[in-house]
Amino acid sequence: MIRLLVFVLALAASSASPAMAEGEVNVYSARHYDTDDALLRRFTEETGIKVNIIEGKSDTLLARIGQEGDLSPADVFITVDAGRLRQAEENGIFQPTRSKQLEAQIPASLRHPDGLWFGLTKRARVLVVSKDRLPELTTLNYEDLASPEWKGRVLIRSSSNIYNQSLVASIIEAAGPEKAEAWCRGIVGNLARAPQGGDRDQIRGVAAGEGDVAVVNHYYLARMIEGNEADREAASKVRVVFPNQSDRGTHVNISGAGVVKSAPNRENAVRFIEFLAGNEAQAKFASGNQEYPVVEGLEITPVLENFGPYTSDQLNAAKLGSNNKTAVRIMDRAGWR
Repeated sequence: MIRLLVFVLALAASSASPAMAEGEVNVYSARHYDTDDALLRRFTEETGIKVNIIEGKSDTLLARIGQEGDLSPADVFITVDAGRLRQAEENGIFQPTRSKQLEAQIPASLRHPDGLWFGLTKRARVLVVSKDRLPELTTLNYEDLASPEWKGRVLIRSSSNIYNQSLVASIIEAAGPEKAEAWCRGIVGNLARAPQGGDRDQIRGVAAGEGDVAVVNHYYLARMIEGNEADREAASKVRVVFPNQSDRGTHVNISGAGVVKSAPNRENAVRFIEFLAGNEAQAKFASGNQEYPVVEGLEITPVLENFGPYTSDQLNAAKLGSNNKTAVRIMDRAGWR
């Protein structure tokens, strides 16, 4: 399902400044949050540039851009996870972009080295543990979950999930493919149940006593904390542990954007991404989904403040995409379904 939205700021000609009436920018986005919509309106207010946005699933939007070819009206493509950004890169969707503002705002580890895409929010792949059964546990590494101590205690989604593929891709980069495969086999052997459901289902499983630790993206727990009564009850029984704080840091992924190769409004596309990387937009863009801004030192939501500070893995997110195919093969050989 693709949703078409057009954000137009009606401006009286008498009040328009020379900087206004700057044309339009066409955005294809796999993000679907109310906060994003508000930022699009804000961008139009600041620049006079009309934003035409088409929302849909990442694969659907990529296929559409591919079918449209050089005549595609798309200026900007936004998606979630470095693996999907890599897919767009391999499909030849992006063109290189050089922007001093983007390079100054966004850490090098969270943007493509050749400027094909730029991270806009951060997503930490954390461990959620039972408060009752693990009251003293404060430190834990991803690698620990493959040890015999955790047999029958681990909850995690299927290997088809892009977030798990990117986690394994990060382990490949840190430890090599052989150790990454051994880790995957250990995870499979330690599962509390066959993989099922999404990240929130893993959290609910820990709360219900089906397992003691779940591997999830942090914002799923954050949203449950502010969710319905059942989710709040489940969330009250668990807590976050940021893994690998004594070595490489917690694995983080991104949502990101790049300028489409055939962009008819290239300058506006760059201005739009620069706007989303600005301090004001960053704080709001991330908060809408309980994500972390890519710009350090900005305000985060109270829920994320309560999770506490953490050190993140500084691996360039582009490596998550380049290691994806190897990660999928390893997970398949390990019997991770």
